[in-house]
Formats: sequence, structure tokens, C-alpha cells
Amino acid sequence: MDLSGKLLIAMPGMGDPRFEHSVVAMCSHSAEGAMGIIVNKPLPKPPMGDLLDQLGIAVTASDRGAAPLFFGGPVETGRGFVLHSADWFAATMPVGEGLAMTATRDILEEIAAGRGPSRAILALGYAGWGPGQIEQEILDNGWLVAEGNAALTLDGDHATKWTRALGTMGIDPRTLSAAAGHA
Repeated sequence: MDLSGKLLIAMPGMGDPRFEHSVVAMCSHSAEGAMGIIVNKPLPKPPMGDLLDQLGIAVTASDRGAAPLFFGGPVETGRGFVLHSADWFAATMPVGEGLAMTATRDILEEIAAGRGPSRAILALGYAGWGPGQIEQEILDNGWLVAEGNAALTLDGDHATKWTRALGTMGIDPRTLSAAAGHA
């Protein structure tokens, strides 16, 4: 099973509050482990413009200064990751169809100047799993796996992203149980 480019959708019984109702865009998955970015948890503060100011990057694109930063996951929360549309190519890692991830300063400079990708999420931290860990969490009913969806991943309606991600699988969240069962 390769989860690269897929979406992980937290089940209602997720025991870790950091991942409750999370939608995770999976950036990489191999025998060594997995890495993804939570795409539906904007941080209450600071806006992207404040972070760019701290880095000495001038914001000249007016729409970028107020864009939210995201809680990308509990690992390396002081490090930034940009999940973005695949229309920007310098130093990127393809993540799935129409989606890429970049973790270099140059993308921040391009975004601040309005020359970056057409759509992007700047996340602090990432979600990481050791060898076999995410597979076990899926078997333990912690996550559902959906096909990657760049439009849903990068859209601005973060409050309903979890429900809409379930909807791409034909699942109504009211029908999900927090209890795991195995036949």
C-alpha cells in the first residue's frame, strides 16, 4: 500500500486530539515511514504576513499578508512546509496529481511577491509516522484513505474540509462510529 498522494481522514474515534477531524495530504510513504501535512487546521495566529516579516521577506502581494498559517502536524513545528498547486516547479516534491510540496525559502519569497503557485497552504510542522505505524493506525480504525484531491486540499473552506473529504468517498459523517470493529 502506497499512501503518497492520498488523503487520510481521521475517524471520529481518533484518540489524539491533535488529529481530531483532520484531513492529511500524504506527501510520502515508504517502508521507512510516512509524512503528511494537515490541511484543515488553520492556526488562530499569526497570519502568513507576520511570519514573512519575521523572516525578512517583504509582502508585496496584498492577498498574501492575511493568509492563514496551518498546523501541519506535531513534528518539527518550527519548520515550514508549503503544499501547493503543481504550477510552480522550483525545488518541489510532487505529492499527487496537481499537488506539490516545497520547504525552501524561495517559494515564500515568490508567494510574498505574488509570483508563486496559484494556490498554496503554508503549514508549520508535519505529521510523521515510523515504519508500519500508519498502516497499523489504519487497521485500528483511526483513518480512512481517500484519493488525493488537489482542489479540496487547497481550497479555502477549511471548516467543512473533513466532511467534504468524507463525501468524496460517499460517506456521511453521521453514519460513522467511534468504535472499531473487525470481522
